Amino acid sequence: MNNKSGVETAGNVSTSLPPKSWITLKINGAERHLEIAPWTILLDALRNLLDLTGTKKGCDHGQCGACTVLIDGKPINSCLTLAIMHDGAEVTTIEGIAKGDALHPVQQAFIEHDAFQCGYCTPGQICSAVGLLNAGKLRTPDDIRELMSGNICRCGAYPNIVAAIEQAMQSEGSAAQ
Repeated sequence: MNNKSGVETAGNVSTSLPPKSWITLKINGAERHLEIAPWTILLDALRNLLDLTGTKKGCDHGQCGACTVLIDGKPINSCLTLAIMHDGAEVTTIEGIAKGDALHPVQQAFIEHDAFQCGYCTPGQICSAVGLLNAGKLRTPDDIRELMSGNICRCGAYPNIVAAIEQAMQSEGSAAQ
């Protein structure tokens, strides 16, 4: 029940909601200032406050990887972290992976290998692969299968996903030489 002062009351106990806080995030290269409630998860801030709907809400429990984004270059499940915890961080969503009109090598490889069916998991798959490639953690197909295991594809496009990431891994390796 709400009284006139905006204080929540439960029986004879009154509680007030914590105030909202201002945070700054660098989203896909642009600095954004958000006023958020302290319990707002990063996924909801991205989708609901910034209209970045490429990041998907799958299980909402960190088990499927559909919500994966890059925080300071590292893949993270955005459904498991509060936005306020990342004040000042650089966040890259699927909308920020390409450079202008040029697709990232992982995105291009996903297209070439038809590494998606329904596409729902694809943004999270791509963000995870980009983060892992940038960290130099992917070297073999077994590495890909192991380190990408937190990203579920309900359609079962795993062989094509592995092939796409392998191609991107090889193209990045040859570009570095």
